[in-house]
Amino acid sequence: MCIRSGGRWAVEVPEIPGLFTQARRLDQVEAMVRDAAGMLDVRVGEITVEPRLDEATQRMVDEPFSKRDAARKAQDEASKLARSTVAALRGEGLADRTKAADSE
Repeated sequence: MCIRSGGRWAVEVPEIPGLFTQARRLDQVEAMVRDAAGMLDVRVGEITVEPRLDEATQRMVDEPFSKRDAARKAQDEASKLARSTVAALRGEGLADRTKAADSE
């Protein structure tokens, strides 16, 4: 488990009692855990890094994805509306702008 703390990632491995370390970047966590495990004479296999963010930071990370999803939904709705508008205009004999201009 990696928790952001004071500009570093505080790392705890619950499966290995007493194994605590820290890293500046997430890509350094595995090496730090292996090094700390070695000091405890513990061999480790595969390491899964699980970063945890505080609530405010998690919201900040989630916001752009939420906005992107909302924009995609709005684009889909606009496309459906445009298609239904074109279909309605064709139904009234206004299939394109030229016909609409000619009828004036």
